[in-house]
Amino acid sequence: MDIAFAMYPGMTVLDLTGPHEILAHHPEAAVHYLAATPGPVRCDSGMEVTATGTFGDVPSPDVIVVPGSSQWRRALEEQRELVAWLALAHPSASWTTSVCTGSTLLAKAGILSGRTATTHWGVRDVLGGLGAEVSTERVVVDGDVITAAGVSAGIDMGLVLAARLWGENTARAIQLFVEYAPEPPFDSGNPETAPPEMLDQVARLLPRSEGSVPSTGP
Repeated sequence: MDIAFAMYPGMTVLDLTGPHEILAHHPEAAVHYLAATPGPVRCDSGMEVTATGTFGDVPSPDVIVVPGSSQWRRALEEQRELVAWLALAHPSASWTTSVCTGSTLLAKAGILSGRTATTHWGVRDVLGGLGAEVSTERVVVDGDVITAAGVSAGIDMGLVLAARLWGENTARAIQLFVEYAPEPPFDSGNPETAPPEMLDQVARLLPRSEGSVPSTGP
């Protein structure tokens, strides 16, 4: 089973490593780390990860995972090769997935037109402008597409995907293996539960979503 993790400069590392940790250890998983060019890829936090191949090296993966980025607007403008690959690879994939603002790249590739999808709460309006029906759920499954909300939701998405690939018992075993039983010290993990003043503070740190939205299609 070919699982392709799409990589690009400015991506958020946990968007990649969260679902990767859930999926990559399964014996059926043949994992590919793809970018426009092989080599180091610098994430938005400064960490570097390594792409071992190009998008063209795996034209028809079984599973596609697209991480998001705090620099999502730049990604929408610059990641033309990734968007073009998504448009070509998605029709033959069993599952196409995204984490956080990675859903905007799926939408740019025309994959989310008429579908329900989720994303980071700060760019829900942008995702809607790109043709998706926006949900506030943490993980959304619509046909052969699975989208996750912000950053840490990629772990949840990985478990949902693992259950569909290998069965619920296997997904539960993976959850136990990674000891994923979150007990956050605060109840500020989404805009519905965070105090209004905290929401305003974080919203000011996010890239502005106003303005023109790039058209869909590669």
